[in-house]
Amino acid sequence: MTAVRWQLRATRRLAYLIPVACMLRAGLTKMAESVTKRVKLNGVVDKIGTHNGHFHADEALAVYLLRKHIPAYADARLVRTRDPALLASCHTVVDVGGEYDPARYRFDHHQRGFATVFPGRPTKLSSAGLVYLHFGREIVERRLARDGASGPADGELAGLLWRKIYEGFVEALDAHDNGISAYDPAAVETAGLEKRFSEGGFTLGAMVGRFNLNWNDARPDDAAEAQALEDGRFEQASQRIGEEFDRELDYYARAWLPARSLVADAFALRKKYDSQGRIMVMQGQSAPWKDHLYSLEEADADSGPVLYVLYPEKPLPGAKWRIQPRVVENLVLPKVFRDSEAMETLCRPV
Repeated sequence: MTAVRWQLRATRRLAYLIPVACMLRAGLTKMAESVTKRVKLNGVVDKIGTHNGHFHADEALAVYLLRKHIPAYADARLVRTRDPALLASCHTVVDVGGEYDPARYRFDHHQRGFATVFPGRPTKLSSAGLVYLHFGREIVERRLARDGASGPADGELAGLLWRKIYEGFVEALDAHDNGISAYDPAAVETAGLEKRFSEGGFTLGAMVGRFNLNWNDARPDDAAEAQALEDGRFEQASQRIGEEFDRELDYYARAWLPARSLVADAFALRKKYDSQGRIMVMQGQSAPWKDHLYSLEEADADSGPVLYVLYPEKPLPGAKWRIQPRVVENLVLPKVFRDSEAMETLCRPV
């Protein structure tokens, strides 16, 4: 058991699952809140500035987050330019200007020496990450409020969701814009790994990039008309990446987060089915359990690891049950659990 437990925890570290657990700890939460100063807005914002020309996913999302999720930006006009004088006239500027100063609503990451990261994460931020760093918590809280969430406990849930959305969505855009691969190229080469087929080239960054004009697309001769055409493409790209963000936020707010209490209940009763707590039985229906289980185990350092999770296929009487192992390697199901009668007894509703 000691070896298995060590393997499980080592694998979670390699898979960067430790931060999911750590985010529940008050120390990291306080650190995140102290590092991340909320940006105060006075009145309605008139203009948001970003660069013109070829656009990327990070500024497309940054603009969407502000205009669609922060009320003060709802009617803000978008100004796409590299003219310093025009940018200076904008209330907020993202991804251009060579300045990161949240007090002045400047969110660029291209300047030399920039090294800001999301608390507890290694990836240098892009304009999307910077906007999310300062406004993301408010965005999450507003989303939870739509479902009637309120009270001190929900502040912790908002922090949990704030981090989860960053790690599961925004960080990929930060990495893409900064040229950071999800895999260490040297490690991949050392391991002799190579792709067996193309994945189709579809990423969030590629999705936005395809809204840019092609090299041989017709462009108006008039400069103002050409800029308007380019701006229209950017608006489409911003809306598209924003829709994906909203789907992600809705899933984690409506499905992933509510599952936490179900997993916590099952985790608390795990020794009812096995004296060593190796089996966790989800009652009623299946729910996203992996992230929540890992964090619950980390918070309960004295407990042994859960090796098997059982759950019904459907929330109906007489539904079939499934068993899913959660281990580093494919371990053989213990004989006591392989016996059909024993398994039937174990899976019988209580």
